[in-house]
Amino acid sequence: MFKRLIVLAFLLGAAPLASAQNAGQIESVRAGHSCPGCNLFQAELSYRDIPGVDLSGSRLRQADLSLSTMNGANFSSANLSIANMFAGRFTGANFHDADLSQAVLVGAYLGGADMAGAKLAGTNLSGAELQTAKGLTQSQLDQSCGDEKTELPPGLRIPSCLMLLQR
Repeated sequence: MFKRLIVLAFLLGAAPLASAQNAGQIESVRAGHSCPGCNLFQAELSYRDIPGVDLSGSRLRQADLSLSTMNGANFSSANLSIANMFAGRFTGANFHDADLSQAVLVGAYLGGADMAGAKLAGTNLSGAELQTAKGLTQSQLDQSCGDEKTELPPGLRIPSCLMLLQR
Protein backbone atom coordinates (compact mmCIF):
# COMPACT_ATOMS: atom_id res chain seq x y z
CA MET A 1 0.00 0.00 0.00
CA PHE A 2 2.80 2.44 0.93
CA LYS A 3 4.60 1.83 -2.38
CA ARG A 4 1.39 2.60 -4.28
CA LEU A 5 1.05 5.93 -2.43
CA ILE A 6 4.62 6.89 -3.33
CA VAL A 7 4.06 6.02 -6.99
CA LEU A 8 0.76 7.92 -7.00
CA ALA A 9 2.37 10.97 -5.37
CA PHE A 10 5.16 10.92 -7.94
CA LEU A 11 2.71 10.66 -10.85
CA LEU A 12 0.69 13.57 -9.48
CA GLY A 13 3.80 15.72 -9.15
CA ALA A 14 3.87 15.77 -5.36
CA ALA A 15 7.33 14.22 -5.18
CA PRO A 16 10.25 16.64 -5.54
CA LEU A 17 12.51 16.18 -8.52
CA ALA A 18 15.89 15.01 -7.30
CA SER A 19 17.69 16.53 -10.27
CA ALA A 20 16.00 19.93 -10.37
CA GLN A 21 18.17 22.98 -9.83
CA ASN A 22 18.02 24.98 -6.62
CA ALA A 23 17.15 28.57 -7.58
CA GLY A 24 18.12 29.95 -4.17
CA GLN A 25 21.56 28.38 -4.37
CA ILE A 26 22.05 29.70 -7.91
CA GLU A 27 21.15 33.25 -6.81
CA SER A 28 23.57 32.95 -3.90
CA VAL A 29 26.42 32.00 -6.27
CA ARG A 30 25.47 34.81 -8.67
CA ALA A 31 25.89 37.18 -5.73
CA GLY A 32 29.42 35.85 -5.24
CA HIS A 33 28.85 33.44 -2.35
CA SER A 34 30.45 30.02 -2.07
CA CYS A 35 28.16 27.03 -2.25
CA PRO A 36 30.01 23.72 -1.87
CA GLY A 37 27.89 20.66 -2.65
CA CYS A 38 25.09 22.73 -4.16
CA ASN A 39 22.67 21.78 -6.94
CA LEU A 40 23.43 24.31 -9.68
CA PHE A 41 22.10 22.19 -12.55
CA GLN A 42 21.76 24.32 -15.71
CA ALA A 43 22.72 27.47 -13.77
CA GLU A 44 23.08 30.64 -15.83
CA LEU A 45 26.40 32.09 -14.66
CA SER A 46 27.68 33.60 -17.91
CA TYR A 47 29.41 37.00 -17.88
CA ARG A 48 29.81 36.79 -14.08
CA ASP A 49 32.90 37.83 -12.14
CA ILE A 50 33.02 35.47 -9.16
CA PRO A 51 36.63 35.07 -8.00
CA GLY A 52 37.57 32.54 -5.35
CA VAL A 53 34.13 30.97 -5.09
CA ASP A 54 34.00 27.47 -3.57
CA LEU A 55 31.76 25.19 -5.64
CA SER A 56 33.52 21.96 -4.69
CA GLY A 57 31.34 18.89 -5.05
CA SER A 58 28.57 20.95 -6.66
CA ARG A 59 26.38 19.84 -9.54
CA LEU A 60 26.95 22.28 -12.41
CA ARG A 61 25.90 19.88 -15.15
CA GLN A 62 24.82 21.81 -18.27
CA ALA A 63 25.58 25.12 -16.54
CA ASP A 64 26.50 28.19 -18.59
CA LEU A 65 29.77 29.70 -17.37
CA SER A 66 30.64 31.24 -20.74
CA LEU A 67 32.65 34.46 -20.62
CA SER A 68 32.71 34.31 -16.83
CA THR A 69 35.73 35.10 -14.67
CA MET A 70 36.17 32.63 -11.84
CA ASN A 71 39.85 32.96 -11.02
CA GLY A 72 40.87 30.89 -8.00
CA ALA A 73 37.50 29.11 -7.88
CA ASN A 74 37.30 25.66 -6.33
CA PHE A 75 35.52 23.15 -8.58
CA SER A 76 37.15 20.08 -7.05
CA SER A 77 34.96 16.97 -7.44
CA ALA A 78 32.23 19.10 -9.09
CA ASN A 79 30.09 17.81 -11.95
CA LEU A 80 30.64 20.23 -14.84
CA SER A 81 29.67 17.73 -17.52
CA ILE A 82 28.16 19.28 -20.64
CA ALA A 83 28.84 22.75 -19.20
CA ASN A 84 29.41 25.73 -21.50
CA MET A 85 32.62 27.37 -20.32
CA PHE A 86 33.38 29.16 -23.60
CA ALA A 87 36.07 31.85 -23.18
CA GLY A 88 35.86 31.70 -19.39
CA ARG A 89 38.79 32.78 -17.22
CA PHE A 90 39.71 30.19 -14.62
CA THR A 91 43.23 31.27 -13.60
CA GLY A 92 44.45 29.12 -10.72
CA ALA A 93 41.09 27.35 -10.41
CA ASN A 94 40.91 23.92 -8.80
CA PHE A 95 39.39 21.26 -11.09
CA HIS A 96 40.92 18.35 -9.15
CA ASP A 97 38.74 15.25 -9.79
CA ALA A 98 36.05 17.40 -11.48
CA ASP A 99 33.89 15.89 -14.22
CA LEU A 100 34.32 18.08 -17.31
CA SER A 101 33.05 15.39 -19.70
CA GLN A 102 31.64 16.86 -22.91
CA ALA A 103 32.13 20.39 -21.60
CA VAL A 104 32.95 23.24 -23.99
CA LEU A 105 36.10 25.07 -22.94
CA VAL A 106 36.77 26.68 -26.32
CA GLY A 107 38.98 29.71 -25.78
CA ALA A 108 39.03 29.25 -22.00
CA TYR A 109 41.99 30.47 -19.96
CA LEU A 110 43.14 27.86 -17.44
CA GLY A 111 46.56 29.22 -16.50
CA GLY A 112 47.82 27.56 -13.32
CA ALA A 113 44.60 25.55 -12.93
CA ASP A 114 44.79 22.21 -11.10
CA MET A 115 43.57 19.61 -13.60
CA ALA A 116 44.74 16.52 -11.69
CA GLY A 117 42.21 13.71 -12.03
CA ALA A 118 39.75 15.83 -14.04
CA LYS A 119 37.58 13.82 -16.44
CA LEU A 120 37.91 15.26 -19.94
CA ALA A 121 36.09 12.65 -22.05
CA GLY A 122 34.63 14.43 -25.08
CA THR A 123 35.69 17.86 -23.82
CA ASN A 124 36.41 20.51 -26.48
CA LEU A 125 39.55 22.43 -25.55
CA SER A 126 40.02 24.24 -28.87
CA GLY A 127 41.94 27.46 -28.35
CA ALA A 128 42.13 26.88 -24.59
CA GLU A 129 45.19 28.10 -22.67
CA LEU A 130 46.48 25.22 -20.54
CA GLN A 131 50.22 25.84 -20.87
CA THR A 132 50.75 26.32 -17.14
CA ALA A 133 47.96 23.99 -15.96
CA LYS A 134 49.01 21.54 -13.25
CA GLY A 135 48.37 17.79 -13.12
CA LEU A 136 47.28 17.50 -16.76
CA THR A 137 48.16 14.14 -18.33
CA GLN A 138 48.34 12.75 -21.84
CA SER A 139 45.70 10.19 -20.90
CA GLN A 140 43.23 12.97 -20.07
CA LEU A 141 43.99 14.82 -23.31
CA ASP A 142 43.63 11.65 -25.40
CA GLN A 143 39.94 11.59 -24.39
CA SER A 144 39.35 15.23 -25.33
CA CYS A 145 40.01 17.32 -28.43
CA GLY A 146 41.42 20.68 -29.40
CA ASP A 147 43.03 22.51 -32.28
CA GLU A 148 46.33 24.12 -33.27
CA LYS A 149 45.59 27.09 -30.98
CA THR A 150 45.21 24.93 -27.86
CA GLU A 151 48.19 25.75 -25.63
CA LEU A 152 49.44 22.78 -23.62
CA PRO A 153 52.27 22.07 -21.18
CA PRO A 154 55.49 20.94 -22.89
CA GLY A 155 55.44 17.35 -24.14
CA LEU A 156 51.64 17.00 -24.26
CA ARG A 157 49.49 16.87 -27.37
CA ILE A 158 45.75 16.81 -28.06
CA PRO A 159 43.68 15.08 -30.76
CA SER A 160 42.14 17.43 -33.29
CA CYS A 161 38.40 18.01 -32.97
CA LEU A 162 38.24 18.14 -36.78
CA MET A 163 39.74 14.66 -37.01
CA LEU A 164 37.16 13.30 -34.59
CA LEU A 165 34.31 14.79 -36.64
CA GLN A 166 35.61 13.16 -39.80
CA ARG A 167 35.47 9.66 -38.30
